[in-house]
Amino acid sequence: MLENCRICPRDCKVNRTLGQKGYCRSNDKIKVALASIHNFEEPCISGKEGSGTIFFSNCNLRCIYCQNHEISQENIGKEITVERLAQIFLEEQERNVNNINLVTPTMYVYQIIEAIKLAKEKGLKIPIVYNTNGYEKVETIKLLKGYIDVYLPDLKYFSNEIAMKYSDAPNYFDIATKAIKEMYNQVGKPEFNENGIIQKGVIIRHLILPNHIQNTKNILRWIKDNLGDNVLVSIMAQYFPAYKAKEDELINRKITLKEYKEVEKFMYQLELTNGYMQDLGKHEEEYVPKFDLSNL
Repeated sequence: MLENCRICPRDCKVNRTLGQKGYCRSNDKIKVALASIHNFEEPCISGKEGSGTIFFSNCNLRCIYCQNHEISQENIGKEITVERLAQIFLEEQERNVNNINLVTPTMYVYQIIEAIKLAKEKGLKIPIVYNTNGYEKVETIKLLKGYIDVYLPDLKYFSNEIAMKYSDAPNYFDIATKAIKEMYNQVGKPEFNENGIIQKGVIIRHLILPNHIQNTKNILRWIKDNLGDNVLVSIMAQYFPAYKAKEDELINRKITLKEYKEVEKFMYQLELTNGYMQDLGKHEEEYVPKFDLSNL
């Protein structure tokens, strides 16, 4: 499959086994920037013990505000084997984390499936979270059936114009919503253990962008009309102007309290209450991980 890569909606068709790189800049090796215990995910993911998070390098989007741009756009990371990735899963489990959290995994789905198989043969038992930007092919998500317990997709944009401007992502909404429906078809409604940690289900994330509250409202209405309380919703207020966003006059600031309250009010009007709304903070920059290749 890597000889004619069509793993994501870009359909680059490059031969990654020969070192060719398409839009995401990934070859046939797995590239990772950090394996860590993450305590700042949604409460049902991190809990008290934390989430065993693996940050993959490269990305099939070009978000100009990416907080992780060092690894998504600037190619920082270390190449590892499938066998080493499987071992990292087991090492995270030994640290008593609640789950294995695969961050931006799309480019490496084929290798990840093989690593999960190996790790399960050696005793991996905790849930596996697929933490994605949402720009996914339904066919790729179908390959993950039986391997992923919790899907954690972004649903960033309703407008194609905004998706192109900020992420160079043609038809983002249509593509992401079809993928999310397939995710729900696979894992169904959320299920939790006795400690309130999610064991299966879908959590849809949406990051509020300044000056784009209507985009957020359209996304929330789609979720309500199409999936309702069958999924969890996670509204994120942590935006700050990172990377190239500082040069854009509409998103070169954090969201205001007025914008936050408008989204909060709309959620209640929709009666969309199954999930989380992140508090409006002041020092979001401090929560960006240090991508120092730890535990690789």
